[in-house]
Amino acid sequence: MSKAVDPKLKQLLRNGGDFDPDTGRDLLSGAAADKGLAWCVAKCDKARSRSAVFRAVVKAVDYPQFFGSSFDSFFDCLCDSLLDQKEGLVLVFEKLHSADAAIVMDGVQFMQVLNDAVGFARDNGRVFIFGIQHAGKHPDDKPGVVNNWSDEPS
Repeated sequence: MSKAVDPKLKQLLRNGGDFDPDTGRDLLSGAAADKGLAWCVAKCDKARSRSAVFRAVVKAVDYPQFFGSSFDSFFDCLCDSLLDQKEGLVLVFEKLHSADAAIVMDGVQFMQVLNDAVGFARDNGRVFIFGIQHAGKHPDDKPGVVNNWSDEPS
């Protein structure tokens, strides 16, 4: 890491927390790699529910099992994943449709779990940084159009 690192970036790398992946991704990715943080991307573009977002996280952090849609289990997944890393991790929620009704309904609790994981990481000598790339709302369903993972009719 160079000596001219932004003080806010230094603080984020030291304490963890959230960042804006739309503006800070390139700068953070290099600094996180220098610090030894694992970089994980949860691809949430097709997620229309809490459970689908959690599946994207499970896949991103290479968690050995899917845990359902419990926030307690989500927290456990993040904590286990943090403890598996030597320094910590960065988790980017790519294209999270945070304006979807099912996502909005759980938004406060979702953010609480992420912030609790930041505290857990700090208490255990790790760093947890997360970023949410907001993608608005999914288009409304249209009759006769299949909306599934492959977007192909079965």
